[in-house]
This record gives sequence, C-alpha cells and structure tokens, in this order.
Amino acid sequence: MGIVIKQSIQNTITTYFGFAIGAINTLFLYTNFLTDEYYGLVGFLLSTANVMMPFFMFGVSNTLVKFYSSYKTKNQQNSFLTLMLFLPLLAIIPIGFIGVLGYEAISNWLASENAIIKNYAYLIYIIAIAMAYFEIFFAWSKIHFKSMFGNIMKEVFHRICIMVLLFSLHYQVIDLEQFVIFVALVYVVRMLIMKFYAFSLRFPKLTFRFNFDVASVLKYSFLIIIAGSVAMFMLDLDKFMLGKLIEIENIAYYNVAVFIAIVIAVPARAMHQITYPLTAKFINENDNVSLKELYKKSSINLVIVSGVIFTLIIVNINQLYTLLPEEYSQALFVVIIISVVKLIDNLLGINNSIIFNSNYYRIILFFGALIIFVAVLLNYILIPIYNIKGAAIATFLALILYRSLKIWYVNKKFNMHPFSKSTLYVLLLITLLCLAFYFWEFSWSPIPNILVKSVFVTAIYGFVVYRFRFSEDITILINKILKR
Repeated sequence: MGIVIKQSIQNTITTYFGFAIGAINTLFLYTNFLTDEYYGLVGFLLSTANVMMPFFMFGVSNTLVKFYSSYKTKNQQNSFLTLMLFLPLLAIIPIGFIGVLGYEAISNWLASENAIIKNYAYLIYIIAIAMAYFEIFFAWSKIHFKSMFGNIMKEVFHRICIMVLLFSLHYQVIDLEQFVIFVALVYVVRMLIMKFYAFSLRFPKLTFRFNFDVASVLKYSFLIIIAGSVAMFMLDLDKFMLGKLIEIENIAYYNVAVFIAIVIAVPARAMHQITYPLTAKFINENDNVSLKELYKKSSINLVIVSGVIFTLIIVNINQLYTLLPEEYSQALFVVIIISVVKLIDNLLGINNSIIFNSNYYRIILFFGALIIFVAVLLNYILIPIYNIKGAAIATFLALILYRSLKIWYVNKKFNMHPFSKSTLYVLLLITLLCLAFYFWEFSWSPIPNILVKSVFVTAIYGFVVYRFRFSEDITILINKILKR
C-alpha cells in the first residue's frame, strides 16, 4: 500500500484544499453574490453537462486504465492511444449535429419549467465536451501513475477560477450573463491545461494501423458508457430533474446540501486515483492475493477516514445552517441522507475498480440501466410530493440498491468482500459519537460551538481508532507522525 498511501495522502490534501475553496464559493459567495435563480441556473447547467458527459466520453477514461497495462509494445500502445483520442467523436459529432438542427425544440423542452434556461442551453454541450476530454486526459496521466497534477486541476483549479469570477461579479467587473459564460470557459481552459500535461508525459504518436484487439476495446467502451458512469450520472440526475419538475431556485438549496455531504467522498476520490490503475494491473496479472488485500485495506482505511468526516458533519449540521440564509435550512435533511450514501460508498473500497477492470464488467450495464430506471421513476414520484427531500430519498434508495448488487456480485465471482470485524467496530463508533454529540449544543455562537465539538469528536475518534488498531496502515502512519 506504499504508493497508494503516499499518493492518496497527497491527493486528499489537494482535494480538501479544493473543497475548502469550494465551500467558500458554495456556502457564502454563491449564496450572497448570486440570486437563488441564477445560482440554480449554474447548478442546472453543470449538472446537465455532467449527465451528458459519460456519453461524450464514450467510456474512454475507464478503457484507458483497463487495457493500457496489457499492451507491452510501443506500437500497440501508440495505436491504442490514438483510438482513445478519437473514439469520443463518435458521440460528440452526431449529438452536436442533432443539437444544432433541433436546438429550438431542445432548449424549449429544457426551459419548460424555468424560462431562464433557454438562453444558456447551448453551454451544456460545450461544458460536457470539456468535462469529457478532461477526464480522458486525466486518465492518460493516471496510467503513468501520475495523479497529483490532475487532481489539482480536477479539485482546485476551477474552484479558484470561479471564486475570481464571483468577486468580479460582485464588484461589477462582469455582469450575470458574462459570469455564466465565463464559468463554461473555465472548464474549457481546464481541459486544455490537462491535455498539455498528459501529452508531456507521453506525446501521442498517431497511427491508425490498429495492431490490437479493437473489437474487445470497442465493446468494453460501448458498454462502459452507461455501466461506468452510473455514480456520476446519479450525482447530477436529481438536480437535472429538480430543474425540470420544480422551481429552479430549489437547485441552489439542494446544491449546497449535496456539496456539504460530498466532502465525505473526498478520501475515496483521492485514493481511487491511484488504486484504479493498480487494480487493473493486479487483474491483468491474475494476482488475486494482492487484489484481495487491496480490497480489504482500501475499505477499512476509507471508512475510518470518511467516518470522522461524516460524524463531524452530522454533529455540527444544525449550527452550520445557522450561518447560511434561512431558506437554505430546508435542505438539512438532504445533507444527512446523502451523507449516509457517501459513507456507504467508502465502505465498498475498490469494488467499482474490480468490476470495471474484470471480464465481468458487462453485468454493470444491467445494474446501471436498472438503477437509472429506478432513480428516474422515484424522482418523478417523490419530487412533486416532497420537493428536494424527495430527490434525496430517490437518490438514497437507488444508490443503496446499486451498491448492494455490486458487493453481492464481486463476492459471488471473486469470493471476496471488503468487510472485517474492524468495519463493524468503526460503524459502531460513528453511530455512538453521532448520537452523543448531535443533541449537545453549547450556548455559544455557531463557529466556537462547531470548533469545540469538532475537537472533542476528533480526539475521541482518533484515540479509539489508534488504541484498538482498527487499521494497520493508519496506525503505522500515526506512529510515524508521533515520532516526528
């Protein structure tokens, strides 16, 4: 786990730095510098682009990681990388052509509930392309086990740029329309910078003489469009449907709640940057012993780290919402339920990587189609009844079903699961701390209250984890820190 721990720590630090900037943007600048309507508009455009992005990416980011390590000659690698660069155009060009011909009808449909969307609908296509190729170039760097720079671009760069734009808007350097357009351009610039970095690691030598099994690669890419993108799809499907079914300002409230909860996912995002190509390597080499060890260690390490974040969010959530405009407090329930989903995600460890990089990846097509159908159906039923709470419940139920199916399937095919006795002990610790501190508030202002409770919770949590050695890796890391 040496390279995993090292790069995971680096990625976690940069990711949390990005989230700190994002927190300032999301919780304070957006909520004070933008109207709820325009905040909702930006959220809708980005979420809809995220929904489209997997189709534009054509499964290439997953395909790069799965197949690259299996090609040993330079010629095979060059022809494979050439295919990966041009494959997304099979989706981007025809979808763009349809978009141009039917732009009026499509924009009217998107704006059926909120007219403000109509004038900005074209930005969805531009942002989706930029997001897709960014992920491709990021995967290009990950196959060379270089994830640090890409993680900075993914988590930090665009948030700093948007912070600058928000202040420019506040001081009337730009207007609202320019702000929305510049947000889209930030994603384009981010993609171009990532491209130059990826090509600095290995510049593509274009060759269209494909000397590898193209059929297998295309089959995998086609299936992974849906299969490999369900989690990404689910993150933004609810916001897209909120924009279609109810007033757009509700997306602003929902967006803030989801941002708070997604902080729990940071350790997993950081670790997966390096474990994903390692998983592919172990599977390609049939090294099941190393794979099983990585599976269990990734799960317990992630649930310990994400568990303390989950606990801090739950015990401080009431005080945190007193710092925001009052109308945002209606999404407090959303924070709690999405936080539970994110904690469960961490429990799975490298489950996703195992399925996507194995010969059993086809099953995810079935699981993915099923979950998307369930999610859309639940959103249509629950959003009109329960508003943003309905969207959160729909996401919770659909994703719990999806995660359960994947754990069952990996155990069935590989005879391995990520859980241990330590998993149960950590979950019990999280539950007890949440119950003990959620209802306990000091009679101080919110920020001192949050700080003091956080110190208490973190100290107790860290002591118990270290004292009972729930994770060997984390115990060794703490010992190194204490010695220094």
